[in-house]
Amino acid sequence: MAALEVIELLRRKWTIAILAELAVGEVQYKDLRAAINAVEARVGWSSHHKPLSDRVFSDTLQEAQDNGLIERRAEAGHFGNLAWYRLTATGRSLLRAIRPLAEWGQQHRYTLRRLQPGAE
Repeated sequence: MAALEVIELLRRKWTIAILAELAVGEVQYKDLRAAINAVEARVGWSSHHKPLSDRVFSDTLQEAQDNGLIERRAEAGHFGNLAWYRLTATGRSLLRAIRPLAEWGQQHRYTLRRLQPGAE
């Protein structure tokens, strides 16, 4: 995958949030979306302007699976199928690759805000 393809993959609004939440380990479907929205609410919706909807969540999970970043595990339960998600080795290596970029962004966030159109 070329750098531009990786950047396009990461440009999707919720991909990094999902990968970051799965960094702690396997998470059940029903808990994963709630955890992501809780983090966003705690940081004041600075990364996203509204909560992660179920439709966007499902689509983003499917795309991450299709790209080999996460795995889905399902079991039959009392109320239907229960699903868990976890990072693949590829997903973990992508998070390791993103970390220096995130640190760079934190280090230069004030400069970057001045470069944005309409910023003071």
